[in-house]
Amino acid sequence: MSRLRATAWISAGLALTLAGSVSSQDFSRDKFRQLEELLPTANAYRTASGAPGHGYWQQRADYRIDVELDDESQRITGSEVVTYYNRSPDALSYLWLQLDPNLWAPDADGRAVPREPDFEEFGYGTLRRMLLLEKFGGGITVEAVRDGSGGALPYTIVKTMMRIDLPQPLAAGEQLTFEVDWWFTVNDADDIGGRSGWEFFKEDGNYIYEIAQWFPRMAAYTDVNGWMHKQFLGRGEFTLELGDYQVNITVPDDHIVAATGVLQNPEEVLTQAQRLRLHEAATAERPIFIVTPEEALGNEATPPHGKKTWTFHAKNVRDFAFASSRKFIWDAQGHNVGGNPVLAMSFFPKEGEPLWSRYSTHAIIHTLNVYSRYTFDYPYPVAISVNGPVGGMEYPMICFNGPRPEKDKTYRERTKYGLISVIIHEVGHNYFPMIVNSDERQWTWMDEGLNTFLQTLSEAEWEEDYPSRRGEPQGIAEYMTSENQVPIMTNSESLLQFGNNAYAKPATALHILRESILGRELFDFAFQQYARRWKFKRPMPADFFRTLEDASGIDLDWFWRGWFYTTDHVDIAINQVRQFELDSRDPEIEKAKDRQKDAQEPETLGEQRNKALPKRVDQYEELKDFYNRYDEFAVTQQDREEYEKLIERLKVEDEGDEYLLKTERNFFLIELENLGGLVMPVILEVEYTDGSHEELRLPAEIWRYDPEKVGKLIMTEKVIASITLDPHRETADSDLDNNYWPRKPIKSRFQLFKRKRPPNAMQEAKDAKEKAQEKAKEMGKSKKKKKKPSELRR
Repeated sequence: MSRLRATAWISAGLALTLAGSVSSQDFSRDKFRQLEELLPTANAYRTASGAPGHGYWQQRADYRIDVELDDESQRITGSEVVTYYNRSPDALSYLWLQLDPNLWAPDADGRAVPREPDFEEFGYGTLRRMLLLEKFGGGITVEAVRDGSGGALPYTIVKTMMRIDLPQPLAAGEQLTFEVDWWFTVNDADDIGGRSGWEFFKEDGNYIYEIAQWFPRMAAYTDVNGWMHKQFLGRGEFTLELGDYQVNITVPDDHIVAATGVLQNPEEVLTQAQRLRLHEAATAERPIFIVTPEEALGNEATPPHGKKTWTFHAKNVRDFAFASSRKFIWDAQGHNVGGNPVLAMSFFPKEGEPLWSRYSTHAIIHTLNVYSRYTFDYPYPVAISVNGPVGGMEYPMICFNGPRPEKDKTYRERTKYGLISVIIHEVGHNYFPMIVNSDERQWTWMDEGLNTFLQTLSEAEWEEDYPSRRGEPQGIAEYMTSENQVPIMTNSESLLQFGNNAYAKPATALHILRESILGRELFDFAFQQYARRWKFKRPMPADFFRTLEDASGIDLDWFWRGWFYTTDHVDIAINQVRQFELDSRDPEIEKAKDRQKDAQEPETLGEQRNKALPKRVDQYEELKDFYNRYDEFAVTQQDREEYEKLIERLKVEDEGDEYLLKTERNFFLIELENLGGLVMPVILEVEYTDGSHEELRLPAEIWRYDPEKVGKLIMTEKVIASITLDPHRETADSDLDNNYWPRKPIKSRFQLFKRKRPPNAMQEAKDAKEKAQEKAKEMGKSKKKKKKPSELRR
């Protein structure tokens, strides 16, 4: 313990900076430097508050599509009429469309530039996929591009993009209609992979098709990037223009089709009983079957007699996907979301039971309830979950989800919660990015990160202690200390550790922002403002950052900079704790304390052993002088006079501050060090010797003068027994061992084991011979049992 003398800095404040101030030119250490130099300048299209500006615009594309699925050749053949609306201020001399099926073309960039495999764990599936890709003739064939009058339009295919050259520029405010004919072979989603494809069931000889990213789609033209025609390499998904769709899907007449939008002709494709059930489902309190398991079995067992065309209409969506199979069981339940009637529906084969009929449609409805509360009411008329070969993929109003039970109808706990979670996640993607229309090809985190965050909120409301995989801060700490990572603000195709970077880390960042920095009320308001501002619009990262600051009233530039623009991690340590008490300046008190402290000093080993030695001054008294009798702790008259003068001066000059010298408080200086580089709030749990506790929550601004070392002074009548940093594991601190004062022992467990001596070559040969002889004996016994009665009589 040390004593301090009261001076001006003590009364001025209790937070101490231990190191020197940050140089004005040392930008790398300025963790609170504003993001103005990184974010784009606000303009008429996008404001500095993060909202769409008064001049905001976006394009629109409407589609009329006729498509046929050939169940024999696994081929898609389609023809589309596209009406494109140029709402930009620019004249466009050409249009760009996305041709995502060209991802599977033999010369596709996505096939040419995969990362090198890990030859330490080179799997059978990896080699099987490589061999299948050698034979698969993937890619889209564009048969024709025509204008609205049927005349040919020149076009150029550039890998996964197609440019249509216009006879004259499409002026601002004008619209254009054109037609495209195309076909492609659907990929095997099980063995080749992909975001869509088919799955074949050997047992009954039937397919499930999940068809997505399947037609020539208008590329986005934006105020930020112009044409968004970055090539599709397979990971960065897409961004598209919103519009209305009418799609006619022709399939074998025993297929059941699920699709984006509302079915327009149920009387042509469903039986009377199925139409009645569909009507009843709209007001049902539990999911009911539209296509029963028995009906699905009947479809599986008999060949089709012809074809049927299913017609769907969808308004204000950015894409269209569908699934088709004769294996589908179909259940549905109506639900009201903020006054909007929604039909929640699930499509699955018998192989999905008993999990799918129990959980899928319930998970859809649960997702709509929770997400709508945090963002906006779900605006579409249907929400669909389909079980097939794609593990998890999302499109407007429909998503594909993979988990199934074992063949014996049992399932692991992980499979059950995996199914619920993936449905929540993929249905949740309707909000981000299907409605809040961010650019997935550029910024994966803007939909996956935000969606994963809302997924964890939904899981928390499913059941107590739901086993969420992501969201809690401590779960991301190991990743944040890894070397193989890049900042969140990295283009989708260049991400390392994709799931941690684009899903887990941004979700955790938002969790921390909500729980530990803004608080739930402020965060929820700001997050909802972002969702509502950009509903059916196209936000960019700066719009998100600015909106949350604008709506919360809190400067978060330090947070965005640290969590999204760097790979710093959180590791704050308690270096030491120093205790001070106030020097009363009263010599009667202070010298008595000094005497007591001196008496309590331990004797060194040398002092103990030297005590018995004869001393010369004891033999010759004349060697002793004043200093041999001097008591340094005795109070002198001069000490008393100086103290009296001090008290008098305080009474007269400092208006009675002499009482402050009698303050009975303990002063504890907690010295903190930022080892990870990421500045964060400091949460301290203080335990006192009387058994009481106190929690101190210090904002991140405590690091504003020095991002590496800082001190926190605590003045208290009590004595501190222990201090715990981040007691609730809320900051993603990567090293908990340095979060305690005094330090705690590091506990672990180990197991005893005994090394087995491997057999030698002779023992292995002997063992193999004995096993072969035993196998021969068993085969002989088996043959005797199979002899006919007549052979036995002979």
